[in-house]
Amino acid sequence: MSSRFFAAGESSSESSSEEEELYSEEEKEQKSEDDSQDDSDDSDEEDDSSDEEDGGKTGISKFLKDQASSEGESSDDDTPKLVKSAKNKRLEELDGVIKLIDNAVKINDWSSISTEFDKLNRQVVKIAAADKAPKQYIKTVSDLEDFMNETIAKQKVSTKKMNATNAKGLNAMKQKIKRNNREYATEIEKYKEDKFDYMMSDEEEDAVPAEKPNSKRDIYVLETPGEDDQGFSTVGRGGRTLQYTPESIFAHLRTITESRGKKNTDRGEQIRIMERLFAVAVTPYQRIRVLLTLISTRFDLTTGTSVTFMSQEQWKSADQELGTLFEVLEENRNMVVVENAEAWDDDEKPPQPAPGEKLKIPGSLVSIVERLDDELTRSLQHIDPHTAEYIERLSDEQALYNKVVRAMLYVEELQKDAKLEVPQENANRIIMRRVEHIYFKPSQVVNILEENAWNSVPSQFDSKITPRGKAPDIATLVQILCTYLFENSADIIRGRGYLCQVYFCALHDQYYRARDMLLMSHLQETIGNFDISTQILFNRTLVQVGLCAFRAGLVYESQNTLLEICGSGRQKELLAQGVMIQRYSQVTPEQERLERQRQLPFHMHINLELLECVFLTCSMLLEIPLLAQTGSSPDIKKRVISKNYRRLLEFHERQIFTGPPENTRDHIMQASRALAAGEWKKAVELINSIKIWELMVQSEKIKAMLSEQIQEEGLRTYLFTYAPFYDTLAVSTLAAMFEISERKVAAVVSKMISHEELAAALDQVNSAIIFRKGVELSRLQSLALTLSDKASGLIEANERTLEQRTQGTANAFERQGGRGGRGGGRGGARGGMRSDRGGPRTRGGQQFGGGALGGAIKA
Repeated sequence: MSSRFFAAGESSSESSSEEEELYSEEEKEQKSEDDSQDDSDDSDEEDDSSDEEDGGKTGISKFLKDQASSEGESSDDDTPKLVKSAKNKRLEELDGVIKLIDNAVKINDWSSISTEFDKLNRQVVKIAAADKAPKQYIKTVSDLEDFMNETIAKQKVSTKKMNATNAKGLNAMKQKIKRNNREYATEIEKYKEDKFDYMMSDEEEDAVPAEKPNSKRDIYVLETPGEDDQGFSTVGRGGRTLQYTPESIFAHLRTITESRGKKNTDRGEQIRIMERLFAVAVTPYQRIRVLLTLISTRFDLTTGTSVTFMSQEQWKSADQELGTLFEVLEENRNMVVVENAEAWDDDEKPPQPAPGEKLKIPGSLVSIVERLDDELTRSLQHIDPHTAEYIERLSDEQALYNKVVRAMLYVEELQKDAKLEVPQENANRIIMRRVEHIYFKPSQVVNILEENAWNSVPSQFDSKITPRGKAPDIATLVQILCTYLFENSADIIRGRGYLCQVYFCALHDQYYRARDMLLMSHLQETIGNFDISTQILFNRTLVQVGLCAFRAGLVYESQNTLLEICGSGRQKELLAQGVMIQRYSQVTPEQERLERQRQLPFHMHINLELLECVFLTCSMLLEIPLLAQTGSSPDIKKRVISKNYRRLLEFHERQIFTGPPENTRDHIMQASRALAAGEWKKAVELINSIKIWELMVQSEKIKAMLSEQIQEEGLRTYLFTYAPFYDTLAVSTLAAMFEISERKVAAVVSKMISHEELAAALDQVNSAIIFRKGVELSRLQSLALTLSDKASGLIEANERTLEQRTQGTANAFERQGGRGGRGGGRGGARGGMRSDRGGPRTRGGQQFGGGALGGAIKA
C-alpha cells in the first residue's frame, strides 16, 4: 500500500481520473490469483506478467514498475497502440502536402501551389530510396504539369487576366515543373500510359494504404484461376468483381454514355472497357453498338482539353474500328445505322425487328467520317510541314478516302429502301467530302487514290453515281460528282461543288471552260453571303484561274484576274495560308483562334512566291508600254493598271546603287528598267533566270512564251518612245532589231494603229511604217497644259466643296453696301479697312489665262 501510495503521490504528470483507474485495476490484479486477462488490453497483460515475476519486490523497483504501467495505460487507454516507422511518417507528411496542393489547384491558387511544391520536393529528398520517388509524388507532378498547360492555354484565349500574385506564381511554376519533371521523365511516361495500373502496382504496396471495401474507385484484386491471364480483375463499388459478359454489354454501354461530358471522367479507362466489351460481344447488334460508342469516345479525348488534335494512334484505331463497323454492316444487311432511329432502352434483351423490316440502330456514319476528316486536317495544321512526321501523317489520307468511298456506297444502299427515309443531305455531305479530297490534286494522284479505294471495297458493292466498271477519267469523275451536287443540293454545298469543278478545270489548263463557268455562276456577286470557308475557296479558285490564263499566254486576262487578290497585299489571309497580325489591328484572341482553325494544310497551299512572280511579270508587260505611251504623249490621260507594281518600280528607281538581283522582285524590277530602255534581251535573261518557274508544269514552254511576250512589248515600247523621231520606218528593221518575223511586226503595228495608240499608217507595198506628224508640243508647253488642267481641277473641287457647305445659303456672304462678312457695321472684310472695295472682285489683273497657246486652243 505504501509503495502504491508513494507512486501515486509522486506521479505529478498524470490526471486524477487516471490515478483512480490505476488504483482500481491494481486492486483487482492482486485479488485475482487465477488471473485471466482480455487479449485486447496489451498493457494489462504486461502489468500482470510483471506482478507475477516481481511479486516479492518492494520499494523503488515497485515504484518504477507502477510508473511505467501507469504511463502505458494512460497513453493507450482510448486507441489501439500503433507503431509507425520513420518512412511512414514521412509519407504521411508527403500526403499532407499533396492534399494542400490539390486544394490550391481547385481554386487556381498558383502562389500557394508554388510554395507547397517547394515543400513537396524537400520531403521527397528525405523519402526517396534507391533513387526512386514515391508514386504519389509522380502522380502529383504529372497532374500539375497537365493542369499548368491547360491553364496557360485558357489564358491565351481568355479576356480576363490573372492578378499579379497568381501570374507570378504561374510563371515560377513553369520553370520549376519543366526543370523538375525532366529528372522523372521515365516514371511520368509510365504513369501517363496507364495511370491506374501504375498506381496500383506491387512495387509500392507497402507505401500505399489499402483502400476501404466501399471505395467508389475500381481496384485490382486477385482473381480466381482461369479468369484472367494476369491474375487480376476489376473490382467495382462495394467490392464486387466487374465481369464483362455478353449479357452485361448494354448496361456497361449505358453507364459510359451517361458519363460522357461529365468532369473527372477517365475516357482512357472507358476506351479500355469498351475494347474488352467488343472482345466478348457475340451478336452483330452488340458489336455495332459497342463500335459506335467506342469511336465516339475516342473523339471525346480531345474535347475540353488542351490537346488541339487527335493523336495518330487514336486516329488509326478509330479508322480501323470504322472499317470493322462497315464490314459488320455489309455482312448483316438486316441492320442499318440511321440518324432517325429510336434509342433502345432495355438493357436486358436486344430489340427484335418486325418481319420484313430492318433493324434501325441510332447513329451516323457520315458524321463519323466527317469527324475523322476534320481531325486529320487539324493534325496537319499543327504539324511542321517540313518534317517527316507531316509526310507520315499525310499518308493516312488514303485510308480516309477509302472510308469516304465506302460511306458513299453505304448511303446509296440505304437510299434504295424508301422505308428508311434517309435524307438527301447525307449523300450530299459525303459526296462533297469526296470532291474536296480530289479537286486540288493532279489527275495522276487522283487515279492512284481511286484505284486503291475501289480495291478496298468488296467486289459485290457498286455505285450508281460513279460505277466501278466504267472507270471514267478523272475530269469526268469530277464533273459527275459536281453535277450531282448541283442538281440535288442547295445553297452552300451547291456553290462549293461548282467552285471545286472550276478549280479542277483551271488546274488542268482548261482556261476558257473555267472562265465561262465562273462567269455564268454569278458567284462573284453573291459570294459575300456565303460562309468564310466558301469565300476562301472562291479566292483560291480565282487565283487558279489567273494562273491558268498565264500558262495559256493570256497576260492581260491573268493580270486582271489576279489583281483583286494580289493587289490587296493580303494574299496569305485571303487564301487561308497564314495569319497576318497587324500592329494596330483590333483582333480578339477568339477571332485569332477561329482564324487559325480555318487555315489550310500545307499540301493544299498555292505557292505565294510563284503567285507574286506571275502577277508582277504580267504587270510589267502591261505597265512598261503604258508608261512609254503616256511619257511621249502627255495629252493622254494617265491611268494606272497596278498600283503595287508602280510603287515597287518607283522605290527601285529611287535607289542610288542597284546591285545584282537577289530575289524575285529584284529580277522583275531590273527587267522592267531594261525593257523600258529597249534592252529586251537583258529583260528576257533576267526573267528566265528566276528559279520559281521550275515549279510550274512545262517550265521551258512558259519561258519561251515569256520571251515572245517580252519581244512584243519591247517593240510596242520602242514605237511609243521613238515614234516622234521617225517619218518612216521599215518593218524589216524592227524585225531584225527584236528578232521576230516581219509578219508579227506588221500584226503588232496594225493592232496599235487600229486601237489609236499609234498615229501612223502601214505601207504594205514597201513594208514600211509612215508616221503622221501632228501638233508637236514642247516640254514647256506640255507642262503648262498640265498645270492648267490641275488648276482647273482644283477650282472645280473648291466650288463643289463650297456648294456642299453652303447649301441654300449661297447669298448669305454677299457684301451689300459695305455690310456683311466679318467686318459687320465697319464695312466688311477685316475691320472695315477696305470699305471702298466692297463690290465683288472682277476678273483681271494677273489671272492665268493660258498664254498665247491657251488663246489659240480656245479659238
